[in-house]
Amino acid sequence: MPHDCEFLADHLADGQVSLDTDDRDGHAGDWGTPENERVRPDAVCWPESTEEVSAVLAAANERGIPVTPYAAGTGLEGNALPAFEGISMDCTRMDGVLDVRPEDFQIDVEPGVMGSAVNDAVDDHDLFLPPLPQSADISTVGGMVANDASGAKTVKYGEVSDWVLGLEAVLADGTVIETGSRAVKTSSGYNLTDLIVGSEGTLAVVTRVTVELARQPKQARGGRAVFEDLDSAAEAIAATMQAGVDVATIELIDPLSTKIANAYSGTDLPNAPTVFLEFHANHHIEAEIDACHEIFDEHGAERFEMAAGDAMDELWEARRNLANAMLAYDPPRRPAKPGDITVPISHFPEIVRYAKARGDEHGLDVTTFGHAGDGNVHYNVLVDPNDEAELAAGREISDAVVQRAIELGGTSTGEHGVGRGKREYMVAEHGEGSVETMRAIKRALDPQDTLNPGKIFPETADGERLRVE
Repeated sequence: MPHDCEFLADHLADGQVSLDTDDRDGHAGDWGTPENERVRPDAVCWPESTEEVSAVLAAANERGIPVTPYAAGTGLEGNALPAFEGISMDCTRMDGVLDVRPEDFQIDVEPGVMGSAVNDAVDDHDLFLPPLPQSADISTVGGMVANDASGAKTVKYGEVSDWVLGLEAVLADGTVIETGSRAVKTSSGYNLTDLIVGSEGTLAVVTRVTVELARQPKQARGGRAVFEDLDSAAEAIAATMQAGVDVATIELIDPLSTKIANAYSGTDLPNAPTVFLEFHANHHIEAEIDACHEIFDEHGAERFEMAAGDAMDELWEARRNLANAMLAYDPPRRPAKPGDITVPISHFPEIVRYAKARGDEHGLDVTTFGHAGDGNVHYNVLVDPNDEAELAAGREISDAVVQRAIELGGTSTGEHGVGRGKREYMVAEHGEGSVETMRAIKRALDPQDTLNPGKIFPETADGERLRVE
């Protein structure tokens, strides 16, 4: 049943509310939502202040109308899809850099700020925000906080949650809260910041983020290494991490991925397993590079090349473009489901082998690539979306890989979040007791289940909401 959203005009100005079909269609899903699964919201709104967010949430909550926070729409698990229609709350107009405090290594921003804009704002102070994902140019800080995103440099610097000091956020009933502080540590009370980070907009809408920054390294080198076979490359990465080599980024792409990258970027990578590397240091960077080179040689690296500056960027070009390259390669084949499992580093070679073997069993190509240094494997099962048998096989392969990652002590999602796509694995990964504790928190903060309903919890796959009766 459509929801009556005419009340939005009482709280927002002209141009901040739309019932237009095109606007609603534009907010019916995110980047990873298949066309046949998109859900058109009843209305779209663009708040421009915390006060407006609060007013809309309070009014929607009184009426039991769902509100789904929306940012750049770059998610891959349907996190921003308005599963129960209602209101899509687009926060991209809240895009201000509010305060830069270089002496404290901190910045305050609104949720609609693009990740790359944070680095632009502090570049003159020789600072940067290390955990930004590969999509930092097109994704917002609010979205990164909602999904607890991470990126290529996570192996050295950690994920977004490690850099968030505090938040301003609005609860489902319109209550505005502040979490954390400007101090870099605290033992005071419940850690509400960490509770909201990664909650995918199901507990609150973030309206301000305070993040810690890092000093730009004085030395940076990047490059790549080529291996004869995938097992050797994966084993070399695990050995490098186990040896404690101080690497900022270590990424692996398989031979098929290099072929796809070459076709898209016009590069000339050999169609062989390739490891992309980056090192950051203030002193003695060559010692870390030499230690890595030695380990790679022990595992049969056929080529090891490093560079700095623009030359380093050229070496990395193919890896940066890989996500778009997957879509452009061999149409109509597309990834069946986005995969972003993470396992303990000792199991990294095993999970790569496992993913490839499952694809071979079904005669389907499975690409494996990703942030290998922290055990994160992105995999894609390439299928014809018009072939039901291939689609079913693709889902079966993806399910098997996720289940195996959990069995190995890993997680179903390293950085994309649960959204709608990973709900079925929550109990297997966390246990029923932990998932019920999550439900209890959700019900306590959002008893009407108006904030981004239909996400995270397995039972919502059947169309239920977590209302308190």
